[in-house]
Amino acid sequence: MVELIFLGTGTSHGVPVIGCNCAVCRSNDPRNHRTRPSIAVRTPRGTLVVDTTPELRIQLLRERIERVHAVLYTHAHADHIYGFDDIRIFPHYTGCPVPVYCEADVGRRLRSSFAYAFQERARQLPDGAIPKVHIVPITAGVPFEVVGLRVLPVRLLHGRWPIVGFRFGRVAYCTDVSAIPEESWSLLQGLDHLILDALRYRPHPTHLSVAEAVSVIERLSPKQAWLTHLCHEIDHEQLARELPAGISPAYDGLRLDVTGSVELVG
Repeated sequence: MVELIFLGTGTSHGVPVIGCNCAVCRSNDPRNHRTRPSIAVRTPRGTLVVDTTPELRIQLLRERIERVHAVLYTHAHADHIYGFDDIRIFPHYTGCPVPVYCEADVGRRLRSSFAYAFQERARQLPDGAIPKVHIVPITAGVPFEVVGLRVLPVRLLHGRWPIVGFRFGRVAYCTDVSAIPEESWSLLQGLDHLILDALRYRPHPTHLSVAEAVSVIERLSPKQAWLTHLCHEIDHEQLARELPAGISPAYDGLRLDVTGSVELVG
């Protein structure tokens, strides 16, 4: 079985937002409680996570994920990398550094923000003391293999920042996106599941709005689409009623069986 788990579906603020008393932030609907955006993909050969949010430890405990065998990064904004220290426990279990797949600029940011993990003396510390990782550079449009999956990084734009989404077979994860470059549209055809950024109803300079996300989905025509990176202006139940058939808002803890959409390799 190959399973995709939504670890977080919120924005950089999370939902509820600190100090906000809006209806969504006060909601009792657990689907309106959103941690920072991330997914896990579990295969018979291991588990990967896409991005390490500040709530990574809480997310993994909540979903009872005991081992992470690889980390993929979409980009280096704080809400996507600042749970990096939480992966330090995994070499204690596996006996080897965690492979981290990212573009060169993300690797530089990790080395800068978490310099203690990359010092020479760090290698002498016991497993579990600090993150022990092996950074593997990736290039948009060039596939690689990890935990039995063929992964294709897809170039996306997050405002003026070039970032990547990831395609696993007929499943694609595209968070923090405001535009899809022309050369990337063909890489997102023929999907069973498309997970797409849809920050809010109003336009935003670095994220797709709900209407813009729906327009992208209509052009790509996946069998099913899931909206993520939802802010506190969006009530889950209301949005679910408004969306066209085949499009649904995701929520923290949602699990998808994607076994038939992903072919294991290697």
